[in-house]
Amino acid sequence: MKKILMIATGGTIASHAGADGLIPELQASELLKNVPEVFEFCEPSAIQIYNIDSTNVTPQHWIKLATAIREHYEEYDGFVVCHGTDTMSYTAAMISYMVQHSPKPIVFTGAQKPIDKEDTDARINLRDSFLYATSDMASDVVIVFQGKVIAGTKAKKVRTKSYNAFTSVDFPNLAVIRDGKIIQYITTPKQDKPEFFLDLNEKVALLTLTPGVKAEILDVYFRYHDAVVVSGYGTGGIPEGEYYGFYEVIESWERKGKTLVVTTQVQQEGSDMNVYRVGRGLKNRFDLLESYSMTYESIITKLMWILAITKNDDEVRELFYKTVNYDLIG
Repeated sequence: MKKILMIATGGTIASHAGADGLIPELQASELLKNVPEVFEFCEPSAIQIYNIDSTNVTPQHWIKLATAIREHYEEYDGFVVCHGTDTMSYTAAMISYMVQHSPKPIVFTGAQKPIDKEDTDARINLRDSFLYATSDMASDVVIVFQGKVIAGTKAKKVRTKSYNAFTSVDFPNLAVIRDGKIIQYITTPKQDKPEFFLDLNEKVALLTLTPGVKAEILDVYFRYHDAVVVSGYGTGGIPEGEYYGFYEVIESWERKGKTLVVTTQVQQEGSDMNVYRVGRGLKNRFDLLESYSMTYESIITKLMWILAITKNDDEVRELFYKTVNYDLIG
């Protein structure tokens, strides 16, 4: 049987109700005791690297998680990471960049209710995750939740309370799990060994535009960050004209070597800045990056990975448009 390491990080799945709401308290060994059936098809082990609400996750937690995977990589055939749902999409995307081309599956899961609740979704999510981690077809970073297997860079949490909390954005589910059986739709070609990256540049920010927001805000974002992701309207439109003044701010920071990425607030179908003048004019004037089909989570975490490697404009562009774990399609 395959050896699977569960890495516990906290989240709702490990929470108890306290006076001020749910708080992660259960340890990894206690989570494992709630799914004794996994011992029938694999040899599970468990470690606890931190125990927090995922709202409190920082890039330093991502480094600790990637480091734990690297330290135990040769000992196990796969990994299951128990994580809070609120920032699971960010963490799964980040680990996709920090542990690239993994021939062994790194499976993220969690729950909308604590594992000790009678009506919880935690036990089935955890069982499914261990099952998928043992599959010969599984590799790289995925999220397993409510029977869906989603590429780590394509997942987004779309419901705050319902069990069907995650969706795959502009890309099919890799597989589904029904009645303890895996139906694999897309199989990722396996590499010989993974490539680990343990350095990150945290100076990446996201500015979501609203009607009337002034360029002074963007100026402040650039002042404190090496890259700014601007979430525009529709296909990637950014306001033009004197009222807004975005072009002047972008021009001044571009000369100083800062990176600008333009994305869209619309969840499905991605950006296409060539459709309207408010997008094409900006793209033709500046040496910006366009996100196309990438999610917020993958854009931000990918930039943190890239800018820890290089700040050379050409190299940043090349790495940004390199597809990693299905993040950029079409």
